[in-house]
Formats: sequence, C-alpha cells, structure tokens
Amino acid sequence: MRPGEASVTARRVAAQRLQFEREPAPYGDPGPEDALARDVAGPMADAPLGPMARYLAARTLFFDRFVVRGLDSGVGQVVVLAAGYDGRAFRYAKPGTRWFEVDHPDTQADKRARIDRLGLDVDHVTFVAADFSVDAVDAALDAAGLDSSAPTLFLCEGLAVYLDLPVLEALLAGARRVAGPGSRLAMSVSVETPDAEGVERRRRFRERVAAVGEEARTVLEPGAAESLLMGVGWRPDARDAADRARLAGLISAAAA
Repeated sequence: MRPGEASVTARRVAAQRLQFEREPAPYGDPGPEDALARDVAGPMADAPLGPMARYLAARTLFFDRFVVRGLDSGVGQVVVLAAGYDGRAFRYAKPGTRWFEVDHPDTQADKRARIDRLGLDVDHVTFVAADFSVDAVDAALDAAGLDSSAPTLFLCEGLAVYLDLPVLEALLAGARRVAGPGSRLAMSVSVETPDAEGVERRRRFRERVAAVGEEARTVLEPGAAESLLMGVGWRPDARDAADRARLAGLISAAAA
C-alpha cells in the first residue's frame, strides 16, 4: 500500500465479488455488502472479470462457508484480519454475534467513510485500526473488547502473501493468544508450484500488485502453511480438506 491510500487490491476484490456465487444463510442481509461493494467499485462494478476471477470466486466461497459453518455451530465472535472492504459482517449478521474488523488505518478510514455515507448499520461491528508490521494484533483485540475466553472465528483472507514471513508468524501467534477454546482460523496463502503455468501466473500477479504499491512478499512451499500454523499453536483441520483440494493455498485450523 502507498502511504495515505486505501488498498487498491481490496477495491478490486470487492468489485469482482459482486459477480460471484455466495454461500446462503438464514440470517444477515447481502444488500448492505453489495451496496458497499458497488460504492467501492465505481465503474469497475460491471467490468468483465479479471484473470484471477476463478481463484477469487473459489476463495470467497471457501471463506463464506467457513463463516456460516462456524456461526451455525454457535460461535459468537468473528475477527476479520485485513478486512479491506469485506462485507460479511452484513451478509452474515447473526443476532448476538460480534464482529471485529482489523485493518490498516488508511483502508479502514476509507471504508468507514463509505459506510457512514451509505447509512449502513454497524452497531454489531468493532473497527480495530492496526498496521501488522508494527502493531501486536492480540493487544489491539484485547483493547477492543474481544472475549479471549470464548470461541472466535479468525479470517485471514488475501493477506499472507503481502506480509514478510516473520510478520505473518507474529500475526498468527497473536491471534492464537486471544483465541479461546473452540476457536478456528481460515487462511489463504500463495503456494509455490513447479509447473510452468503456476510460475507464470505468480509472475504476472507480482507485477500487477507491485504496480499499485502492494508487493507480494511471502510464497510458501507446499505444506509450509500447516507447519507455520502448528508452530504457533494452531492445529490444521481436516474438515475442509475437500474444499482445499479444489484450490491450493486454502487452509483452516483449530486452536490446539
């Protein structure tokens, strides 16, 4: 991200999600999320889907299902790390559930200004401003009122690739420190693959995000994400193995 500017990639993801299949739920309202996404997207709202659309659609559905399954099981807190313009707090608003959106101050300020202008209800959302390269996420969430004795869903979508590995490790460890019994985490990572198509796809991705000031920093070897999670107290979860098999780089874990 360029200093003082909201994330460009977060805006692009919000625009493309308007055209994706989403997981249904008997609670919440997709209308406010769509309104926010259209406000963010502007003229991009109805543009043809980009080269990463297939990946982003599958990733979106993976995280949607993770949230819905967790809420249906009775979890009452959701933490969205690097929330960007994510609107799941609207789409999956469930009575009694508290949402915590953690993000860089610049992107979060832009999102909150749009929410205010659109008149969207965020009484169930706590906004936590944090720069992961310098701020401890556990301290920030403690200060924001997260109940660390209760189970929590943690979403880390589209973030890991933009963090240096030590920063990512510290973030996951911080989340684990405030994760009560029964907590679960879902994460997307960029995975190294030897095939020529994968190498070329990653090269193009790095060029695109570098052009908007959002450098790709961490690409993991196959299996490295599981080792990283276990090293900071998360236990990779086999329940979502079928979803992960369709698309490399998606993983869920439980508080060990």
